[in-house]
Amino acid sequence: MLTYRDIIDRMRAGVIAYSRGECEMPMPMHLAIDTAEVHMKSSYRRGGRYFALKIAGTFPRNAARGLPTGNGMMLLSSAETGEPVAFLADGGYLTDVRTAAVAALAARELGRADRTIGILGTGIQARLQAQLHRELLPLQQVWIWGRTASHAEECCHDLERLLPGIAIARADSPQRLASETSLIITATASRQPLLTAADLQPRTHLSAVGADSPGKQELDPEILRKAALLLVDSRRQCEKLGELQHAPDQWERALELGSFCEAHPVWDPAGITVCDFTGLGVEDLYIAEFCYERAN
Repeated sequence: MLTYRDIIDRMRAGVIAYSRGECEMPMPMHLAIDTAEVHMKSSYRRGGRYFALKIAGTFPRNAARGLPTGNGMMLLSSAETGEPVAFLADGGYLTDVRTAAVAALAARELGRADRTIGILGTGIQARLQAQLHRELLPLQQVWIWGRTASHAEECCHDLERLLPGIAIARADSPQRLASETSLIITATASRQPLLTAADLQPRTHLSAVGADSPGKQELDPEILRKAALLLVDSRRQCEKLGELQHAPDQWERALELGSFCEAHPVWDPAGITVCDFTGLGVEDLYIAEFCYERAN
């Protein structure tokens, strides 16, 4: 049912609704379960027919069991009666798709036309980020970096299959990747900066999707301070969970992506841009509604 361009458009509507103040969306709940990490998010759009609850987690030990490391589900319920109308046993896939779709949306809204992108990370998000950005950009090459060489090689092989005709290259460091491209997506579980401002070319755009809970960090805070344009999916969430938690002095000038979609401010085109993503419950609501409507 998932048509990537349609999902990107649906995510645009979702982030705009959130930034307009049209959605109830409590702060995410996080559970640390031994070595696993579980996130719970929910949302309701005022006047809408449904509300959604999403549970998604990462279970690294599943790899040794021959199981996917990601898992999750979404529950869509009637806003009128409270009755559940759809249980989406998606294994976390819808969360992964909507995350990549919103990052691709940011690139589109910024008017990017890059032929090369770079991705830090080698998980499912790396694969989906490449696929979703391919929907909107004239891609010719994708650079991949990962801490584990075997994981990076496997990711590159998968992308060669998923993106025929596009060159896939592996960087030996985040700095090498940043020297090869000016559109970078960071999708790791890092707790220390992978890139500094000195690593970036002029006009670089960074979509940071890995930091989604306290303590996580992929970017040096100076990158946010030097950015000509600093976007966030939610100022309230990013100051607690995203890259913005490490640069609280930048909170006032951070602009929510939904507001940016409605009215683009003027920024220095020679400068770098950053979008800090923590993942919104409204995105889960909108993609769950999308699937339910398509099925019915």
